Amino acid sequence: MKAYQYEADGIVPFVINSPFMSFFYNNADKTVIDKTGKQVAEHTLYKNPEGKTVQKNVDWHTGNGTYLFSYGLGTVIVLIGLAVILGIWFPKIGLIGGLLTFIMSIVTLSFLITTPEVYVPNLGGDFPTPQYGFPYLSGAGRLVIKDIIMLGAGLIVASDSAKRILQRTPKSYNKLPK
Repeated sequence: MKAYQYEADGIVPFVINSPFMSFFYNNADKTVIDKTGKQVAEHTLYKNPEGKTVQKNVDWHTGNGTYLFSYGLGTVIVLIGLAVILGIWFPKIGLIGGLLTFIMSIVTLSFLITTPEVYVPNLGGDFPTPQYGFPYLSGAGRLVIKDIIMLGAGLIVASDSAKRILQRTPKSYNKLPK
């Protein structure tokens, strides 16, 4: 999905707040004054709602490197998936794919710490918001938490592949003189 504009736009807050990935964007550290006079991260003024395209927002994201990064990330994710699948026949490739899946999941789960948008905000209203902030997750947070499954799956693939590699390795230690 990273090849589609709405998906690329949607990951901007995660990438901008990530100490592992923010350097991929040109405007990651820029702040501006919004309409209310509050200083905010520049990217918050250029959100494209899903299904809606605003040309000035697209132009900002193009200059930011949003789409280029998203295409590259999507390509890496597909290659990791292919490595996991190829691990069925080639355990060394499966080991690499499993370890990369594990690492990718750690990076994604780090968004729970680095990105404030993953928690339910206090929306106010006629009644106080009864449950907000940590540990209550917004839609973005629920999207991130699913990577716990990916983390476990990556470890299972890596360990299974390592086991198959070790079973194929000749046991030369049995041939040592006594």
